[in-house]
Amino acid sequence: MPTPTEIRLKRAERRLEVAFDDGSRFSLPAEYLRVESPSAEVQGHGPGQKVVVSGRREVGILRVEPVGHYAIRLVFDDLHDSGIYSWAYLHELGREQAERWAGYERALAEKGLSRDPPRRGGGGPKG
Repeated sequence: MPTPTEIRLKRAERRLEVAFDDGSRFSLPAEYLRVESPSAEVQGHGPGQKVVVSGRREVGILRVEPVGHYAIRLVFDDLHDSGIYSWAYLHELGREQAERWAGYERALAEKGLSRDPPRRGGGGPKG
């Protein structure tokens, strides 16, 4: 399995750039990493239980924390921090980015959800 040779957080661009020892390089948007988090909160506890996470277009990554010699934990600015991204999973996310992203956008559309965060402050009826 490929191992990262470089992991670089591009905070302002909301991207994680990862280079692997097999020569592959991926530039992974924070939103993509957040909605594909390997956490049970997103993936569920069994097959077919994956949650469609909406409203994360503006999410950023606060920190990248090493987990042993096999993974990283990403701390997002929406305070999600329970996903542990193994080297194999990061490589998979990079290789499958186009297909996974298309599937995510289809799932949002099917559920009537949006990538945009909910508006704050309402504007609805008062009284």
